[in-house]
Amino acid sequence: MAARGTARDETAETAAGEARRRPGLKPLRVLVPFALAYRGHLAGAIAALVLAAGATLALPIALRRVIDHGFNAADRAFIDRYFVMLIVVVGVLALASAARYYFVTWLGERVVADIRSAVFAHVVRLSAGYFDRTLSGEIVSRLTADATQVKAAVGSSASVALRNLLLFIGAATMMVVTSPGLSALVLAAIPVIVLPLVGFGRSVRRRSRRAQDVLAASSAYATEAIGAVRSLQAFTFEGAAAGRYRGGVDEAFGAARSAIVARTLLTGIAIFLVFTSIVVVLWIGAQDVLAGNLSPGALGQFVLYAAFAAGSLGELSQVWGEVSQAAGAAERLGELLAEQPAIADPVHPVALPEPPAGTLAFRDVSFAYGGNGHPPVVENIQLAVKPGETVAIVGPSGAGKSTLFALALRAYDPTAGRILIDGVDVRDARLADVRRRIAIVPQDTTIFAASILDNIRFGRPDASETDILAAAKAARVDVIAAQLPNGFDTEVGERGVTLSGGQRQRIAIARAILKDAPILLLDEATSALDAESEAAVQAALETLRRGRATLVIAHRLATVLAADRILVMENGRIVEAGDHASLVARGGLYARLARLQFQAGAEALEAGAAAK
Repeated sequence: MAARGTARDETAETAAGEARRRPGLKPLRVLVPFALAYRGHLAGAIAALVLAAGATLALPIALRRVIDHGFNAADRAFIDRYFVMLIVVVGVLALASAARYYFVTWLGERVVADIRSAVFAHVVRLSAGYFDRTLSGEIVSRLTADATQVKAAVGSSASVALRNLLLFIGAATMMVVTSPGLSALVLAAIPVIVLPLVGFGRSVRRRSRRAQDVLAASSAYATEAIGAVRSLQAFTFEGAAAGRYRGGVDEAFGAARSAIVARTLLTGIAIFLVFTSIVVVLWIGAQDVLAGNLSPGALGQFVLYAAFAAGSLGELSQVWGEVSQAAGAAERLGELLAEQPAIADPVHPVALPEPPAGTLAFRDVSFAYGGNGHPPVVENIQLAVKPGETVAIVGPSGAGKSTLFALALRAYDPTAGRILIDGVDVRDARLADVRRRIAIVPQDTTIFAASILDNIRFGRPDASETDILAAAKAARVDVIAAQLPNGFDTEVGERGVTLSGGQRQRIAIARAILKDAPILLLDEATSALDAESEAAVQAALETLRRGRATLVIAHRLATVLAADRILVMENGRIVEAGDHASLVARGGLYARLARLQFQAGAEALEAGAAAK
């Protein structure tokens, strides 16, 4: 019973939340700036819409003149002229309709292309915290499925809706001109017809939003699963993954079916109400003709206008659901555009010194994911690295080492303290300027589905091919390229799937060499290399480190023996500092880690020798 009550409470809360945020078609306003960027095409579309509506509304007037004039053999020339004019009107209608289709379809494609580009450009500038809480597949779903939904509305539904709205207004006006009495009857029925459209339209939009949300969640899971398909297969998780995705797709289908049911009811009710009102008005009009209060031609004209008005409302009832669906999709895209980066440029940025000195300093820095009130990941960090100096950071997993790198790159801002580059607080400088001063070799290397050459160029997009090849040679990537069929032009697959971990890491080192930044961050930069490659790359890194402030994270202590200083972190704090010899002599955490690693290595060598 308690669980049932809780479920009812949650349902009521959800319904109340949805009721509070029903914006109708307001989310479509996000498209207005994109459409206004093409005022010429927009004006052409509106002109074509007006011209097509005007040509359509002219047809009943011609029909009335012919009917009231009568069909006599003596008036053959008059009738011929009228039908020639009708053909001219139909020609204008055809040309205007074709122009409307071109302009509106062009606008739909162009606006959606622009909004996709704008959303993507905005998303890639959002702060790391946003991606900590948002699935990448969810974002991709909005860029694809939601944008396609919007395109259908802008490129078709919106045009149909505007055309029918113009027709309805024009037809209603001409109905009043033709017969005010009959028009009063028709116009009195309009609220009865329109109110269900509005109510069901909101329901359709709400259900469509729900379907898009569920589908986005399924797409996010599919993106994640496909990206890790080798691990998925290794653990024979294919069936479970397929079942989970199928469940999400079925849930999305259920939500979509709910929207379809609402649209079906909307269409059926609208058509019944519209054409029932026409029949009633036609019957009353027939009584007026019999009484001599209305000519047969006028009744025919009125009935045609009433049919136009009814047909327009019927069309509106169908496209209203489509526009409502697009409003739900536009709302989701608008949410992405409305998201503001937590890490942004200051209003009045301070320029970093030129030429760069290459100093990095942490002044009493503390940081907690989620901000103050959450457990700190790093606490009271005091650290300074000068040009030409190499400082190594070691410690157990989870000690906060990688967080220091994220803070230096200003992926996050510290909750306390300051981080200085060349004496300037990174929060006072432009974000791009800060990141240009830093080159990083991460432990988890990102490789794109492109050629080796393009992957290295990622370090400095404007670099010449000569510079790229020189960086590749310094990182021994040329050895990798020589073994591949197309050399540096070889495509390496998604996430560099055709490369080994060591090969991917060498490409990351080549990027850092190519960037040639004054501050260098190395996060286990050679952890995936074999002994021979590591020796060669270490030599390249040694050249790279000269004159630069270098901060190194290492778990293998053998790689930091030559560091100028070694800092030992534990539980987010620096607990020891010194060189290798002094830290070992102190007998603290570093000495214990060194003893475990070097003793284990010696035992492994002895075991190998004994086996031989």
